[in-house]
Amino acid sequence: MLRVLSYLKHVWPAAVLAPLLMALEVYMDLLSPRLMASIIDEGVVKGDLAHIQRTGFFMIGIALIGIVGGVGCGIFSSIASQKFGTQIRQELFDKIQTFSYRNLEQMTTGSLITRLTNDIMQVQMFVMMLLRMMVRAPLISIGSFIMAFLISPKLALILLLVIPILAIAIFFIMRKGILLFNQVQQKMDGVNTVLKENFAGIRVVKAFVRHIFENSRFRRANDQYMDISLQAAIVMATLMPVMMLLMNGSIVAVIWFGGLQTWEGSLQIGELAAFINYVMHVLFSLMMFSMMMVNITRAKASADRIVEVLDIESEIQNEEHAIVDSISGGRIEFENVSFIYANQERVLKNINFVAEPGQTIAILGATGSGKTTLVHLIPRLYEASKGRVLIDGVDVRKMDLYSLRSRIGIVLQQALLFSGTIEENIRYGRPNATHEQVVEAAKAAQAHEFITKLPEGYQTQLGQRGINLSGGQKQRISIARTLLIKPSILILDDSTSAIDLKTEAKLQQALKSLMKSSTNLIIAQRISSVTEADKILVLDEGEIIAEGTHESLLQESPVYQEIYQSQTERGDASYG
Repeated sequence: MLRVLSYLKHVWPAAVLAPLLMALEVYMDLLSPRLMASIIDEGVVKGDLAHIQRTGFFMIGIALIGIVGGVGCGIFSSIASQKFGTQIRQELFDKIQTFSYRNLEQMTTGSLITRLTNDIMQVQMFVMMLLRMMVRAPLISIGSFIMAFLISPKLALILLLVIPILAIAIFFIMRKGILLFNQVQQKMDGVNTVLKENFAGIRVVKAFVRHIFENSRFRRANDQYMDISLQAAIVMATLMPVMMLLMNGSIVAVIWFGGLQTWEGSLQIGELAAFINYVMHVLFSLMMFSMMMVNITRAKASADRIVEVLDIESEIQNEEHAIVDSISGGRIEFENVSFIYANQERVLKNINFVAEPGQTIAILGATGSGKTTLVHLIPRLYEASKGRVLIDGVDVRKMDLYSLRSRIGIVLQQALLFSGTIEENIRYGRPNATHEQVVEAAKAAQAHEFITKLPEGYQTQLGQRGINLSGGQKQRISIARTLLIKPSILILDDSTSAIDLKTEAKLQQALKSLMKSSTNLIIAQRISSVTEADKILVLDEGEIIAEGTHESLLQESPVYQEIYQSQTERGDASYG
């Protein structure tokens, strides 16, 4: 919790003013019972109307000052908590952006979303309470006890007996609550994960008529969240009866023993009324604190989850004195490269090959053979477990990440577009590109024709993930987005699978002309997509089992021959 609260240093003026103004309000509140006692004992009992009027006007004045303090505290605590939430949310988002693919695989997307939204909101609410109620409660409790003790030390002993009992009850209930609220946030992760998967795959759900299954899956996650939330609420609900019992018992005891002192003449009626008022202040402040335990326990659980993300160190970081602008030609060399996932599953084993600038290297292999993982090692989306990946003779681990990735254009297997216009999506990697440059890239990607047929052309607004476009159209926009940055190394990760053969042939011709000086790596399922490649690598279970041109592989590689024959016999171009 302290680690998260350290972010208050960014909003320290508001964080300091809020409790100071609350202290002002508390001081005014503590004066009121003594003034009330004075009105009763000196004014009402003695019939001094002038004293009643003077003291009454004074009470109105301190009440107005107290209002200024309370309103000011509310304003500054809101400013501090909102800015605090914004700061830590940005920090968390920035941290996630540094994660490698391996880091991202350690946490579900639903869990990260919960931490960025609900968990931060819980901590933000705690900060607001910290600057208001958690300042008011101890100040007014301690101040009221001192004032009560000054009126009657004997009666104050009642509070000394009640407060330790209440503190013990709060401690045990809070300890149980923290454990339960940790589980509450975990179950919320489960709900968010199911929601994200369902909304992202709603078309698949409808196509396979699986809405009943998805409904039951969500119901199960939702019920688990409800069950653990109820357990936590029941535990925290026990605080209120305990508080009411102790508070009512204390008031009865004060009235009983205070009344006896009044009859004996050792305590005036006004002082007894003031004492009861101070006792109410003490007990209500403790009750307020106990009610805040619910939010405190939830905030503690949420803060731990936020810190867990902040403490994750990305395995992929810039070395000290990382090399900038080291890519000139784009020559790629893999030297005995192996890669192992976090679960110890070996994906790549002793990969060796060279791709010269201007060459097109094609990579074929069955699903799960390691094709995508191999190309992801080049821009350091993954880190090689063994061996080296070199670009122009420099180990990619010694290169500045921004400099490295800005010179590599990669079109991922799944075409992902963002909400906004088509032109904004194509400009994503090069925001300052002119419209003419956007059109040029779109033409090369064979996207210009269908874009111009849309009612708003390049200004057509795309839905979430480009949902209002077909798969082939999304792939072509993704390719245009990559071509616009004119990379030294171009990686196409099965990015033409949804494009028809005629359009693909035109695309290949455009790429041959536009990217003739770049190093091009193409992952493909169709042999027809790679027949003109300078070199074809055939992967099987993470190893290169064949390497050569289309013609040489047809002559020498039984596996390649089998792939070729299976595709030509079926008359399609799919494999894996």
